[in-house]
Amino acid sequence: MAKIEDKRAFFSEAWTEPPKKKAAPAEKPHYHGHRDRLRERFVAGGADALPDYELLELLLFRLIPRVDTKPIAKALIARFGSLAEVLGAPASLLEEVKGIGPTVATDLKVIAATAQRMARGEVRGREVLSNWTQLLDYCRSAMAFEPREQFRILFLDKKNGLIADEVQQTGTVDHTPVYPREVVKRALELSASAIILVHNHPSGDPTPSRADIEMTKQIIDTAKPLGIAVHDHIIIGRKGNASMKGLLLI
Repeated sequence: MAKIEDKRAFFSEAWTEPPKKKAAPAEKPHYHGHRDRLRERFVAGGADALPDYELLELLLFRLIPRVDTKPIAKALIARFGSLAEVLGAPASLLEEVKGIGPTVATDLKVIAATAQRMARGEVRGREVLSNWTQLLDYCRSAMAFEPREQFRILFLDKKNGLIADEVQQTGTVDHTPVYPREVVKRALELSASAIILVHNHPSGDPTPSRADIEMTKQIIDTAKPLGIAVHDHIIIGRKGNASMKGLLLI
């Protein structure tokens, strides 16, 4: 009996549980270092140091925190053409790009709206004609990538300061109905001394059409007897902008 117990003791001592191997530390995803380098380049050189797709990556880092956003950013640029066009695209089209869900699409539109609000702040209450570049930047951010034509009016006071900026009509991809009497009526309601007309061409080409020119002349003829000046009619497109005054069309 003692021999059996000795054997049990021997085998119990002889067999021991092998020590467990320590788990190797989890490796950081490959894109973490890339994110750090991209942030460093932005801090050192500002936005101009980054192409559109990398600046878009920086935005997507926060919106999609645990995913490599470089392919998504490149896909967005490939689909829409530029960072401005990505931010100007409708949410429904953004969601067609792999990796962009409803939440991220909405967040991108919030960023776009914030940029537009900042641009508007640069021109509101200021002498618009002396800040023409800022005015064009604002109009472009607000309208260049709209899928339908919009007709907006900038109402100015006696010092050409911006009183109000209103979208009066939204039309189709190539036409917006404009009513000269309604334009002038609204100018009188706001006690505006002058107006600047602005509309976009979703086709991308800002060249004024014959209908654009005729409509502008009708508004000028209606506004002039009432002491309201029409300073310009600006057409905004993806490929640039056109000033009817600059083209000597009015």
